[in-house]
Amino acid sequence: MSSGTGITDADGHPVAVTVTAGGPTPPDPAGPAPAAAEGGSVPPSRIGIRLAPPTGELLWSCTPEAARELAAELLRAAEETENAPAGHPVTVEAGRLRRGDVRDGDRAMTVESARTDGSTVHVTWKSGAGRTWTQAYAADAAIALKRRLPEGR
Repeated sequence: MSSGTGITDADGHPVAVTVTAGGPTPPDPAGPAPAAAEGGSVPPSRIGIRLAPPTGELLWSCTPEAARELAAELLRAAEETENAPAGHPVTVEAGRLRRGDVRDGDRAMTVESARTDGSTVHVTWKSGAGRTWTQAYAADAAIALKRRLPEGR
């Protein structure tokens, strides 16, 4: 990751983020860690996270397991934010659906693909549980969307 990530500090200033394998390892208050712990085992690998806001630099590290948990939490938060209902649903013609559009309704349904065959549009939907199916619509059929991704995504 780099400074173009869209990550900002509390004041809205861009923050450069660098993630590295193998460190940095936080200092141990008891002193430097030995190359191998008693019994010959090697200390666990670390993931280094460097945040560089305008106010200074922050260095964090975590185990690969903790990094996966953080990534999963970030992914869940991103999906929850993206799938949050807008102020009001948007209605588009079936022929104008695009990948990533989310259908308005009780269950999350996201457009995986849409292909036009004459006056019919074949839309492949994906549920929140990962199930996919295809439905056919007239090209001018009105489809209510909870969320629409910006053009070009």
